[in-house]
Amino acid sequence: MRSALDTKIPHRQLILRSEDTIEIHKRKLFLWFNHLPQEEKQFGGYFSPETMHVDPLIMERNSEERSGLPSSPLQTQTPSSLAVTVEQLFEPTDAWSEGRGLNVLLYGAVGTGKSTVVRKLVLDWCAGTTLTHFKLLVPFSCEDLGQLSKVASLRDLVSRKYLHLRKHPLLSGEGNQAKNVLFLFNGMEKMNLDFRIGATELCSDPNEVLPPGVVVVNLLRKYLLPEASILVTTRLSALDRIPQKYVSRYAQICGFNDPDRQRAYFTSRLLQQSGETTYSHDSHALIELLYLNLQRESQLAAACFLPSYCWLTCATLHFLHFTDAKAPIRTLTGIYTSFLRLNFGGEVLGTGTGIGTNAAIQEHHNSLMLYVVRTVGKLAFDGVTYKRTSFSEKELEQWIGGKTKTDEELHQLAMFRTDVLDFFLAPSVVSGKHLPGEPSNSDERRYVFAVPAMQEYLAALYVVLGENKSALEKLTKQVSVAIGQAGEDVSTIFNILSKFIPLRIFAVFNLIKLFPKLYEKVSSLNKGSIARTMAAEMFRTEDSYNEDVLDQVEQSLLGVHGPQPKQYSETQPFELYPIFMGGLLHYGNRVLLQQLGCSIQSTTVAQITHALRKYLVRELSKPQPPEELMDLLVLLYEFQNPRLTAEVLASIRTIRLTNIRMTSLKCFVLSSVLSCTPESYHLEELDLSSCLLSHDMLQMLWPAFRHTHNLNLQFNSLGPESCILLRDLLLHPRSSIRSLQLCDNPLLESGARTLLEVLPENQSLTHLSLMHTGLGDQGALELAERLQQHSGLQELNVAYNNIGDIAAMTLVDACREHPSIHTVHLYLNPLSDVGKQSLYVRGVPKSCSGRRVKVLASVTEGSDISEDWHPILSVIRKNISSWDRERVKEQLKVFLRDLEWGRRQQQSFWKRLHFRRVEKGVRQTLRMLEKDTVPPASGYSK
Repeated sequence: MRSALDTKIPHRQLILRSEDTIEIHKRKLFLWFNHLPQEEKQFGGYFSPETMHVDPLIMERNSEERSGLPSSPLQTQTPSSLAVTVEQLFEPTDAWSEGRGLNVLLYGAVGTGKSTVVRKLVLDWCAGTTLTHFKLLVPFSCEDLGQLSKVASLRDLVSRKYLHLRKHPLLSGEGNQAKNVLFLFNGMEKMNLDFRIGATELCSDPNEVLPPGVVVVNLLRKYLLPEASILVTTRLSALDRIPQKYVSRYAQICGFNDPDRQRAYFTSRLLQQSGETTYSHDSHALIELLYLNLQRESQLAAACFLPSYCWLTCATLHFLHFTDAKAPIRTLTGIYTSFLRLNFGGEVLGTGTGIGTNAAIQEHHNSLMLYVVRTVGKLAFDGVTYKRTSFSEKELEQWIGGKTKTDEELHQLAMFRTDVLDFFLAPSVVSGKHLPGEPSNSDERRYVFAVPAMQEYLAALYVVLGENKSALEKLTKQVSVAIGQAGEDVSTIFNILSKFIPLRIFAVFNLIKLFPKLYEKVSSLNKGSIARTMAAEMFRTEDSYNEDVLDQVEQSLLGVHGPQPKQYSETQPFELYPIFMGGLLHYGNRVLLQQLGCSIQSTTVAQITHALRKYLVRELSKPQPPEELMDLLVLLYEFQNPRLTAEVLASIRTIRLTNIRMTSLKCFVLSSVLSCTPESYHLEELDLSSCLLSHDMLQMLWPAFRHTHNLNLQFNSLGPESCILLRDLLLHPRSSIRSLQLCDNPLLESGARTLLEVLPENQSLTHLSLMHTGLGDQGALELAERLQQHSGLQELNVAYNNIGDIAAMTLVDACREHPSIHTVHLYLNPLSDVGKQSLYVRGVPKSCSGRRVKVLASVTEGSDISEDWHPILSVIRKNISSWDRERVKEQLKVFLRDLEWGRRQQQSFWKRLHFRRVEKGVRQTLRMLEKDTVPPASGYSK
C-alpha cells in the first residue's frame, strides 16, 4: 500500500507539469507569432515584430457609439471616447462581477492594424510584459474554426492546435481555475455565429462534443467556462453578430491619428535597413522629408491614418532608395500586389445575412479582392480613361452602388461599404482645386484614392483581368462555355445557340462551324487592344516631358520641396498605368493574385506579350525623350520577361538618359534590362551625362557598360575611386568601349593616373575626353608618356585642365608621333600667346609625308580663324553653368584679344568681317555670364 506522502507526490508532479506546460506553450506561441509574413522581405528581412511595432490608437466606445467612425482621419480623441491599451481593457469595471470573465470586442476597418495588435499582444504575453494576470493565453483563428466540418469539444479544439495543452487543468472547468485563462478569437466575421437558443444548444462541459460555432457561442454566453476572459477581433460590419448583452467592452482600433505616431512607425522601419549603418544618413533624411509632408496634413497623412498604408509607404521608399544588387528581384507591381495580399489574402465577401443563417457562409463566399476590382477598379479605370483623380459622392454611388440589386447583392454591398471602401478612397484634403471638366462646387465633398498609384494599379488590374470586355466577347464566351458543357450533340448545340442568336442570322452564317474561330479571333483582338493600350499610354505625346515615373512616385510620398509647381496640368498623367499592366503579367504577381481570387490565364499573357512586342518596337523607331525611355526600361523591368526584353531592345541602338536623376534603383533597372540581351548585343551609345551618378551606382551599372561602344559619363562628380572601376572595365576582355567621355568629373591627377594604366592593354578605345577633370601639368605629362603604348586612340580632349605651355607642347609632340591621333583639345588652359603659336606649328607635319594633328587651343590659329571656333564656343556655352565663371570670363577675354590681334593682321575685308562675326559670338557668351542668364548644363558630345 502507498503511504499518505506517496499519494501527494503525483499532485505535486501535476502542478510542476502544468507550469512546465505553460512555459512550453509560451515558447511555441512565440515561435509561431514571431514568424513574419513573406511580404516583410520587402525590407530585407532585418526586422522583428518587437522592434517595428507602433501601437495604433485604440478608443474605448460605449454601446451607442460603437459603430461610429472618426469624422476626420487626423481628428483628436473626443471626451466620450478614451484612448486605452489592450491591457487596460481587461481591468475590472463597475459592470464586472466576481466569477465572470470579461468579453472584449476589438474592432476596426480593413488596414487599421487588428492582426498586428493581436500578434504583438501574444508576443508580449509570452515575454511576460503584458496581461501577466492570465496564466494561459489561447489564440484561435476564426477562419480556421469556420472551416472545421467535424464536431469537437472545447478541449478537442484546444488540443487540435496546441497538443501540449490537451489535459491542462486550467481548461477542465473545475472550480474557478478558468479565471486565469484568456481566449483570443481573431477575425470573428469569418464565422457564422448564431446566438438563438433554438438554433444553438447550451453547453457547460468543456468535454462535450459540438460544432465549433456552438462552442464559441457558449463561451461568449458565459455558459461554458464563465470565469474565462475573451478577446474578439472583428470588422465593423460584423459588430452586431454578437448581441450587446454578451459584450463587456467595445474598443475600436483607429489607426495612426497623428503625424508623430506615423513618424514613429517610419523610424522603426527605415532606420533598420541592416546591421550596418550604410544607409543611416539617407534614412534620416527620408524620415525628415516624410515628416514634413505629413505635418502639412497632406493626402499622404490622410492615407497613413491606416497603418497598412504606412507599410506601403515604407516598402515603396525602401524599394526606391535602398535597392541592393545582391537582394532578390523586387518590383513596384510586386509591392502593390503583396500589399493587397497582406490585407485581403483569404478575405471573402459573404452573401448570407449573418445571424440566423444555418448554411455556412463559406459555401457562398466570393473573393473580396475580385469584388474590389469589379467596383473600385471600374471606378479607377474610368478615372484613368478620362484623366481624373477625384470623384463626387454621386459618382461613387454610380460606380460602387450600381443599379438595383438582389437582397444578397445589397448585403454584400453594405458589408463592402462598411469595411473596405474607406480603405481605398479617402476625402480629398485639397480644397477648392479640381481638374478641368470637374465640378467646382467647393461645398461638394470629393474623394480620391488614398495613394495615387493605387488608382493606376487597380485600373491596370481591371483591364488585365478582362473586366472591360466588349459586349461581343462576353456573348461569345457565354456561348463557348455552353457549347463546351453540351458536348458533341448538334441538335443540343443548335438549341443553345438559338437562345443567343436570331434564327435567321444563325441560318445565314452557319455559326456552328465558324463559332470556335470567331471566339478565338475576338478574344485575341481584345488581348491585342490591351497591348495597344499599354504602348499608347506609355508613349503619350502630352506626357513626354513629365518626370519619369519613379520620380513621380517618390514625389507623391515625400512631397515637393522648394518652389511649388502648378497643382494640376491640363491633362493629368497616368504613366504608371501601363507599367502596372506589364508588371501584372509577371508569373510571380499572377501567383499572388490567384491566391486573392483573381486569375490571369497564361494564354492571356502570351497573347498580350506577342502583341505588345510589335507595338513597342514600332514606337521605339521614333526618337524618345530621356524620361520616356526611362519609363520604358521600368516597364521592361516590371514585366520580368527576358525574351520580350531582348526582342524589344534589339531595335534600340542608343539609350540617352541625359539629365535623368539616376538612383541606385534606376541603375539596377538599366543593368537588369540590358542583362537580358545576348552577348552579341551592343549599344552604339549610352548617354548618362548629368545623371548625378555616384561610385556605388557605377558598380551597379557594370553589366550595362559591357554592352556599350560609346559611354558618356559627363557631369557626374565621379572621383578618383571611380577610375579604378573604369580601369577594370576597360581592361575586361569583353569590353567594347570605343569612346569614353568623362568631362566635368573631379578625377584629379591620381584618378587620371589610374585610368591611364589601361592604355598598354586596351585597344578598343579611340576617343577619350578628360576635359575639366583636374588633370594638371603632371597628368598631361604622364598622358604624353603613355600615349605610345596605345595605338588606337584618335581624339583626345584635355581642355580646361590647368595645363601650361610646357606640358601642352610635350603632349602635342607625343600626339604627333602617335600613329592615329588626329585631334587634341587644349582650349581654356592657361596657355601664353607664344605657347599657342608653338602648338599650332607643332601640329603641322614636318614633311609632306607627315601627318597633321589638329590642335584646338583657341578660336584663332595664329592670324587666322580656327575652323573649329564654333564647336569650341558651343562647348563653353553648354558647360559654363557648372564651371568657375571667373575663370571662364578670363578665358573669353583672352579669346577676344586673340581675335582683335588677328583681325588687325588681315588685309581682306571679308576675313575681317569673319573675325567680327566670331568676336560677336564670344561677346554674347561673355554677356550671358555677366547677366547670369546661363542656360542649364547639358552633356557635351566630345
